[in-house]
This record gives sequence, structure tokens and C-alpha cells, in this order.
Amino acid sequence: MDTLYNTHAKLLAFDFLSLTQSPSDPTSFLRKGIPLSRAETVGVVTSRDLKPDKFLKFVVDDGTGCIPCILWLNQLKSPYFSRRNPCDVRIIADLAANFASEIKLGVVARVRGRMTAYRGALQITVSDVVVERDPNSEILHWLDCVKLARKCYDVAAQ
Repeated sequence: MDTLYNTHAKLLAFDFLSLTQSPSDPTSFLRKGIPLSRAETVGVVTSRDLKPDKFLKFVVDDGTGCIPCILWLNQLKSPYFSRRNPCDVRIIADLAANFASEIKLGVVARVRGRMTAYRGALQITVSDVVVERDPNSEILHWLDCVKLARKCYDVAAQ
């Protein structure tokens, strides 16, 4: 397994949207042959669709493209969580509800999560969200992405 696989790779939208799903592992997406499973992006929330107690779908635009994101809000009703400790599930549900309340149109958000494909389209299944208050955060993310692509991600592909 590659060292970048479980790392939140900082990606710009154009790079994220160019990833291809691995033919051997549906949870893995390839960037120049390197498998990735998690991503981080920063951008302006340009779309928001809330289905209470189910999910929040939103789109993050970083200027190079738009990344669809989904934040699940069904932890208290999902059979997936029924095997877990109820106190832990409550904490996860409360965190997700808090993240959903912070995602508003026009805010600059840092989104981290798993890369997933839904109906053939790549998206981020959100694990955490931070609303950025620093106006430089988006530009700093761009610089990080360029630096990491040159010195880390592209080097790993060689």
C-alpha cells in the first residue's frame, strides 16, 4: 500500500476531478498511478442541499473547478452505526449536525474526507469541515497544493 493512501491529499479541484477510480480497488482513486483515498480542499460553498436527518450535499469551488461533497446526517438511524457504542454514535451525529450548520452559501470552507464515487461522479464524503476566517486561507491552500504536487505527489509517481 502506498504511503499517501490514508493521507488527506491536498488537491485543487481540477486535480481532484481528474482522478480515476482504481480498477482493482473501488475505494481507491489514482493520481498519475498513485492510489489515494482521502482529500482536503478549500473553497467557497456555492451550492447547498439539505435533507434533514439524511444528508447535506454541497459544492466547494476553489477557482479551478467545483467539488461535490456529501455530509451524512443519518448516524442515529443508519444500520451501519447500530453495532457501535450509542454514546459514540451520538457524538458523531452531533459533530455532523454542527458541521452542517456551519456550511452556508458563500463561506470559505476547508473540507476533508474520503473520496467516493456516486453514479460515476467523484465526490468527497465529508469527515470534517472548518469554516475559514482567514482571507488568505484559500491562496495558502493553492500554494500548498502546487508545492505538494511538485515535491511529493509527482515524485511518488516517478
